[in-house]
Amino acid sequence: MQPVRARVLIVDDEPAICKALKVALERAGYEAIAAQSGDSALSILSHEPVDALLLDLRIPDTRGDVVFELAAATYPHLRRRTLFMTGDISERAHKLIHSCECPMIRKPFELRDMIAAIDALVRRHGREVGGRSA
Repeated sequence: MQPVRARVLIVDDEPAICKALKVALERAGYEAIAAQSGDSALSILSHEPVDALLLDLRIPDTRGDVVFELAAATYPHLRRRTLFMTGDISERAHKLIHSCECPMIRKPFELRDMIAAIDALVRRHGREVGGRSA
């Protein structure tokens, strides 16, 4: 029986970033799911639990802050298990990141730095699968 891998939902509107992050996370031992829009992410979250969220704050349809709030309402553990990604930080984004105390990584970033941030996020808050202890 194989151990349960942490599931990470990647939300970024850039296909190349989604693909690179998915491959990097899977090589690091995670189960990765990619969504290229906020609407797609919310659809996935409506029927698939995830352990962590890797979320671009600037996506064209449903903004990252809205995706975060809706995801955290469905899966409260995501309120402390989200890693935000952004190329620039607006005042709204700064307030969100400060209030939830979730980490942020600025684009462009090194894949190894992002993996280390996800590792720390999952490890810091215990090992839960879909919000349930494994």
